[in-house]
Amino acid sequence: MYFKKESASQINFLASAKFIAFTTQVGDAGVAADANGRKIVPAGTILPANDATAKGILMHDTDVTEGPQPGSLIVEGYVIPERLPVAPAALAIPELKEIKFR
Repeated sequence: MYFKKESASQINFLASAKFIAFTTQVGDAGVAADANGRKIVPAGTILPANDATAKGILMHDTDVTEGPQPGSLIVEGYVIPERLPVAPAALAIPELKEIKFR
């Protein structure tokens, strides 16, 4: 039987094990396909956008190749901003009221 072995890696951006996350719909608009043709929204992405509309931070990598998918959105907790895929924008930080950046 043929199989292809792939390693997955995800940076831990949480500064504490205590956080609150809710289910959200992760959209596929504007997500580019990777080398394998998969559209992956990386963990640590500020959703719905890194601006004044920010609601939270995506907990896990989410595959949106087949369209929008459910994901976990952190709305409260401690985060290490240097480990996020994109630094939080100045407009996003005040909107993430219960997320503390260490």
